[in-house]
Amino acid sequence: MTRQLLPEVTAFVRVHEAGSFAAAAANDGGHTASGISRMVSRLEDALGVRLMHRTTRRLALTPEGERFLGHARNVLATLEEAQADLSASSGKLAGTVRVNCGSAFANHRLAPSLPTFLAAHPKVHVEIAVTDRRIDLLDEQADIAVRVGKLEDSDLTGVSLGTVRRVIAASPDYLARRGVPTIPRDLLDHDCLLLSGFPRQARWPMIEDHRKATVMVQGPVVADTAETLLRLAEAGAGIVRLGDFLGTAALAAGRLVPILEDVHDDDPSPITALLPPGRIALPRVRAFVSFMQANTGIAAGFSKSVKTTP
Repeated sequence: MTRQLLPEVTAFVRVHEAGSFAAAAANDGGHTASGISRMVSRLEDALGVRLMHRTTRRLALTPEGERFLGHARNVLATLEEAQADLSASSGKLAGTVRVNCGSAFANHRLAPSLPTFLAAHPKVHVEIAVTDRRIDLLDEQADIAVRVGKLEDSDLTGVSLGTVRRVIAASPDYLARRGVPTIPRDLLDHDCLLLSGFPRQARWPMIEDHRKATVMVQGPVVADTAETLLRLAEAGAGIVRLGDFLGTAALAAGRLVPILEDVHDDDPSPITALLPPGRIALPRVRAFVSFMQANTGIAAGFSKSVKTTP
């Protein structure tokens, strides 16, 4: 492939990410949908293979397109890293940082402190995708994903952000209506609020007779974000088990009351920033990870990266 095909390679990747020629053109702003389609066709002619199946409803990569996509992304990432390195040497960070994190971290740690980063790096654009489901970093094109819990080995780079502990709590109104649980088994007679998509989260860990035990709880509401569970608990819908940093303000203000503190296993778990291979080398990404460690109220200092997985 010659350097003259770099715009075509870029167009191919953008079309795959956007899902259509029209969407890629809308994001690009400098080309029409037909123009981008011709660029992809020129790339296919140069390579001698079909990269995409085109139908009236959707685009799909061919097996050759799937293989070439990884190479194309590597080419563009290398150029991006070179540009970022030159920008950093001039003392100015620029470009986009794409962050994926859960609702608790996004709303209670990242959002309140983000203006500090933006003021320090006005040419860096931050895109935040908030979801409490697990994603594939490569498929979603995320630079950083913040995850809670034990991680297994993989090719992803993990940077420690600290530790989160859990707390079981309910609103004063709920406890006045339903009574205060005093032993773990009391939870079986209460409405507990649960996060969908994580079945093990219905097993609340306890300590009974100096031994670990679990209580399988249930309740009338299941939600797909921890933030929603917090609001439901504050409104008196039931008992919730959540990360301590998510419940800090509500507990301090008395909107939630901790319960079963003497028998609950608060299950300290690591909070980790996960990055695809090579992303930590980008100055703007490294600066953002350092910012999170120093400003999200969970940990300070930059830890050595380790190989890990979501």
